[in-house]
Amino acid sequence: MRALLPYLALYKRHKWMLALGVILAIITLLASIGLLTLSGWFLSASALAGFAGLYSFNYMLPAAGVRGAAITRTAGRYFERLVSHDATFRVLEHLRVSTFSKLLPLSPGGLARFRQAELLNRVVADVDTLDHLYLRVISPLVGALVVIVVVTLGLCVLDVPLALLLGGIMLATLFFLPPLFYRAGKPTGEKLTALRGRYRQQLTSWLQGQAELTLFAASQRYREQLDNTELSWHEAQRRQSDLSATSQALMLLISGVAAIAMLWFAAGGVGGNPEPGALIALFVFCALAAFEALAPVTGAFQHLGQVIASATRITQLTECQPEVTFVKNACAAPEQASVQFDAVSFSYPGQPLRALENISLSIAAGEHVAILGRTGCGKSTLLQLLTRAWDPQQGTIRLGGQPLADVAESDLRKFISMVPQRVHLFSATLRDNLLLASPQASDEALSTMLRRVGLENLLDDSGLNAWLGEGGRQLSGGELRRLAIARALLRDAPLVLLDEPTEGLDASTESQILELLDEVMEGKTLLMVTHRLRGLARCDRIIVMDNGQIIEQGNHAALMAKQGRYYQFKQRL
Repeated sequence: MRALLPYLALYKRHKWMLALGVILAIITLLASIGLLTLSGWFLSASALAGFAGLYSFNYMLPAAGVRGAAITRTAGRYFERLVSHDATFRVLEHLRVSTFSKLLPLSPGGLARFRQAELLNRVVADVDTLDHLYLRVISPLVGALVVIVVVTLGLCVLDVPLALLLGGIMLATLFFLPPLFYRAGKPTGEKLTALRGRYRQQLTSWLQGQAELTLFAASQRYREQLDNTELSWHEAQRRQSDLSATSQALMLLISGVAAIAMLWFAAGGVGGNPEPGALIALFVFCALAAFEALAPVTGAFQHLGQVIASATRITQLTECQPEVTFVKNACAAPEQASVQFDAVSFSYPGQPLRALENISLSIAAGEHVAILGRTGCGKSTLLQLLTRAWDPQQGTIRLGGQPLADVAESDLRKFISMVPQRVHLFSATLRDNLLLASPQASDEALSTMLRRVGLENLLDDSGLNAWLGEGGRQLSGGELRRLAIARALLRDAPLVLLDEPTEGLDASTESQILELLDEVMEGKTLLMVTHRLRGLARCDRIIVMDNGQIIEQGNHAALMAKQGRYYQFKQRL
C-alpha cells in the first residue's frame, strides 16, 4: 500500500473536483436507495389501503417522491460520471507529465537497462491502471461508508434495533470482504501486470524483427513464445474473473440474508407497532437497495493488487537517479571550441573492464582530429562523454578551458553538433527531420544542404513534405547517414562530432562527403571516429586507440614514418 502514497499526493491538485465526484456519487446512491425504498413502501401501502383508501390515502406525495428520487438518481449518475472521469483524466495527465519529466534526465544512460517496449508499457498502460485508484477504490469506499451511516441514522427514526442490525451487517461486510478479496486478488493482479508488460514487449519485438525472424526461419518459434505468454495472460484474467464472480455471488448472498433478516424481525413489529404493515416492505427494500453501495467495493479491492503493481513499476522508473546532472548555476558559455581530457577513465555500469583508461588529450580550437581503432576500443565513448551522455568516473573534461560539468545543458547543446553512430529517423516529414537541428532554417537552406550531401532525389515528388520513417519512405543506410550529416551541418556549431560519418557509402559518395566536410568545417573543431582510412591525410591529427587507451597520435606523414599501428592499417588496404 505504501507504493500508492506518492500518487495520492497528486490528487491534492484536484481535491475539489474529486470531492465533488464523491459527493455526487453519494447523492446518486442515496437517491437510488430512496427510490426503491419509497416505491416498495408506496406499493405495499397502496395495496393495503385498497379501494377504501382512494380518498383517505395520500397518493400524490409518495408519487412525487418516487419521481423526484428517479430524476435525482439519473441526473446525479450523469454528473457524477462527468465530474469523476474529468478529475481522473486530469490526475492522469499530471501523472504522465510528472513521470515523463523524471524520465528525460535519465536518458540515455539511466534508460539503457529498460527496453523500449517496456518503457512504453509502463508510461502508458501502467499509468492508465492507476485510474482504478479513485474510480474503483476511493470513491466507492467513501460512498459506501457514508451511505451506511446515513441509512442507519434514517432507519433509526422508525426502529433503532432494526436500523442497527442492518447497519451492522453492512459495516461488517465493508470491513471484512474488501481485505479478503484484496489478499485473494493481489497475486493475480501482480501477475496480470507483469504478463501484460511481457506480452506487449514480446509483441513489439516480434513486429520489429519480422525481417530477421523470417530470414532465419525463427518466426514460428518466436510466435509460439508469444502465444504461451498470451495463454498465461488469459489464464490470469480467468482467475480474476472467477474472483469477481465469487465476490458478486457472496455479496448477493449477504444482501439476501440481510433482506430476510429485515423481513423476519420487521414482521414482529416496527417502532413498537405490532402491525407494521407497509413498513415491512420499507425495511426489506431498503436493505436490498443499500447493498448496491457495497457492490463495487469488493471488486475494487480485488483490482487493488494490479494497481499497486503498476504503481511499483512506475516508481521503479521515477526513482532512478540520472547518470548525469547539469548544474543550475552554470558558468558562462565556452568562447572557443578547444577540448581537453585530463586523465579520464570510464567504465559502463555493470561492466568490469574500463572503456577508457587514463586518457589525456588536448585538442585546439579549429583542429581536425580523426580517431581510429578496433571495434570496442573506446572511440565512440569519447564522443559520448563530450555530449555528457555519461560522466567519467575519474579525470576531468574541459570545453573551452571550462570544466564540462559546469557548462549549462542549453549552452552545451548549442555548442556541439553530432552525427551519432545510430541515426534515428523520426516518423515525420523530411522538413521536420531536418528542422530538428536548425528550427529557423528556410526551405531553401534545407534543400541546398540536401543537394550538397547528394540527397537531391529526396526532393522529388513531395519534396520537403515527403513523409519518412514509419508509414512513409524508408531510407537506405547510406541515405540515412547523409541525412544525419545534413542535419549536423545545418546546426552550424563550433564543435562537430562525427561517429562513422561515411559508413555504408560507396567510394565516390564518400569522397564527395569528405570534400564537403573539409570545406564546411573550416574554422570549426572536428572529432571524427572512423574505420575508413580514405581522406585522413587532410586531418591535422590522427589518434589511434586500443583497449581504451591512446597508443599513438600525429599527422598522416608522421604516423606513416613511425610504421606503427596506423601504418599497419594502411598496409592492409
